[in-house]
Amino acid sequence: MEDALFDFRRELHQFPELSGMEVQTARRIINYLKPCAPDLLIEEVGGHGVMAVFDSGRKGPEVLFRADMDSLPIHESGLMRHSSKNDGVSHKCGHDGHTAILAGLAHFISEHRPVKGKVLLLFQPAEETGMGARAVLNDMKFAPFSPDYSFALHNLPGYPENAVIIRTGTFAAASRGLIIKLKGRTSHACEPEKGRSPAAVMAHLMSALPRLAGDGASRDYQDFILLTLIYASLGTPAFGTTPGEATLMATLRAYLDSDMESLTAEAVALVKRLAKESQLDSEISFTEEFPATMNHQDAVDYVLHAAADLNLEIIEAGLPFRWSEDFAHFAGKSKAALFGIGAGVEHPSLHHPDYDFPDNILKTGVNLWKSVYQKLNL
Repeated sequence: MEDALFDFRRELHQFPELSGMEVQTARRIINYLKPCAPDLLIEEVGGHGVMAVFDSGRKGPEVLFRADMDSLPIHESGLMRHSSKNDGVSHKCGHDGHTAILAGLAHFISEHRPVKGKVLLLFQPAEETGMGARAVLNDMKFAPFSPDYSFALHNLPGYPENAVIIRTGTFAAASRGLIIKLKGRTSHACEPEKGRSPAAVMAHLMSALPRLAGDGASRDYQDFILLTLIYASLGTPAFGTTPGEATLMATLRAYLDSDMESLTAEAVALVKRLAKESQLDSEISFTEEFPATMNHQDAVDYVLHAAADLNLEIIEAGLPFRWSEDFAHFAGKSKAALFGIGAGVEHPSLHHPDYDFPDNILKTGVNLWKSVYQKLNL
């Protein structure tokens, strides 16, 4: 089975698809799952998601194992036999490996079916944009299900290969993309007083917004917060015209959802106040919103015990990770655990053009899922 999983992972790697476009990825997953004969094989869940259901028909816990399946708009620089065939698109976060690991669990469960409760194996689309988990939960096809436990894993470069990285409480930060549009009025560049340029307000915001989460941040925040400017645009390259519009984008992060709401409110209030003082119109919107991923102790214990039984190195993360994961939506509705598997201390980082999922950790991932499944006594 290991060779088949390696081949499956590399096939997925060769044909990556962006968030919301995982049509062929889903078809490959379905073809792999059909011989496992799940009791239900549900297609187009939350978009192009796939869910295999193994149902004992008897009362018992309902458990969700989730893998993400989308890729990134990154050109692959490495030369491999299984390099991406889709120009400018590649699996630079390892979702091909996560998918292959969950497919390995499907094969195992097909031979060791639950005697009580049911198991949901979800291959989720659109994780990178923060849209997939929410879409799955809002899909009527998912409505009949209500997991008691939810589990997910993510490979983590920078940690020893096959180590298990975990913590209780916040595992991954909440994040939110903030888009600010300022609208004034253009004028001839020789008569700037006749226009309403957003330049001064934009410059003020570029300085003041990061300070909301800096040393001068309100002490009302309970934990870590961060505001990072990521894009700015002012006017057009026309030397005879003063700018009439500006766009500023930032990413907000927090370890707690309550702090995210406070930081958002403070940023919005600042934008509106400065725009009003300068007689500018302002438009504020948000994108790629991820809640904080909160690990439940009961679910974490299953992972810890499984890792111990497999004699794997266990690393308890001292602080939450600053990146975000939309698995947080499942964690908000069940006892959940998201954890990491070390991809190697020197392995290229996630989203790096040279990154490729390390096949050496495929077996460990499958064995962890097997052990968690068995410990749940399904």
